Amino acid sequence: MNVILLLVGLALILFGANYMTDGSAALARRFHLSEFIVGLTVVAIGTSTPELVVSVISALHGSGEMAIGNVTGSNLFNGLLILGITTLVRPVPLTSDNIKKDIPLGILASIVLLVVCCDVLLGSDLRNNIGRDEGIILLLLFVIFIAYTIFSAKVPESDEMTAEVVEQQKSMPIWLMIVMIVGGLAALVFGGNLFQTSAVEIARALGVSESMIAITLLAGGTSLPELAASVVSALKGKAEMAMGNVLGSNISNIFLVLGASATITPLSLGGITMVDLLTVLGASVLLWITAFSFKRNKIDRPEAVILILAYFVYIWYMVTHQ
Repeated sequence: MNVILLLVGLALILFGANYMTDGSAALARRFHLSEFIVGLTVVAIGTSTPELVVSVISALHGSGEMAIGNVTGSNLFNGLLILGITTLVRPVPLTSDNIKKDIPLGILASIVLLVVCCDVLLGSDLRNNIGRDEGIILLLLFVIFIAYTIFSAKVPESDEMTAEVVEQQKSMPIWLMIVMIVGGLAALVFGGNLFQTSAVEIARALGVSESMIAITLLAGGTSLPELAASVVSALKGKAEMAMGNVLGSNISNIFLVLGASATITPLSLGGITMVDLLTVLGASVLLWITAFSFKRNKIDRPEAVILILAYFVYIWYMVTHQ
């Protein structure tokens, strides 16, 4: 029965994320933002909503390591597996802004995650956790990130883009966008609750630790919207939106998801180790390195294979050391 509830919850998460993202993206395009900015903000936040719902519910249920494991696992799934699969479909070009500002912001977010989780090492607490004060700081950093992104956004000037926006405005009225956003959010909340509850029960029945199932099953399930959005974007020739989705989702997961969860209740790391957190940081640095290897300013298929292999090496390590 728990397996059925898990699948129903996952279906609702995917259904809700799909419609919420479509509605939000259509609404954002009225402001004539570039594909990368739409991917970095609206699509990224929309596809990160499953992580937000599951992590907040986990926090409310007292499963702090489930909330943190969901975020660390999702970021690794996004930055290694999703970006790798997307690049196999279509190589992803990188702009100078991506290399100088966007990817470094992702690295900075990973460093912040490492710092707020190292209480014992820093001597600020007897155990590693993310407290409410740190949760508030993370939320403030998310607000700064969104404000910076919006104010630094470049408005596309091409007639083709303007015509596309006008056509979308005609084809989707505002009331339908609002219905899609609200209805999608409702499906996410209900599906997230089903998914989290059944995942915990399955983990306990199999004797698997909550940190392990959070980093693998839970993270992979809640990251499916990012995978679908990125692959579809690549297939449609919108690789910039795919890149923006991955970067924005990872930053949103750390600042928004963990910030909201920790503000509700302090999060204990439990089985989440420094190896997991350092791997998240390493994945962000590896993404930045790809800009300078093989063909410069582009993530190529050989680099995609490296990203995918890195993800499975980490999963192998998790399985053999749990």
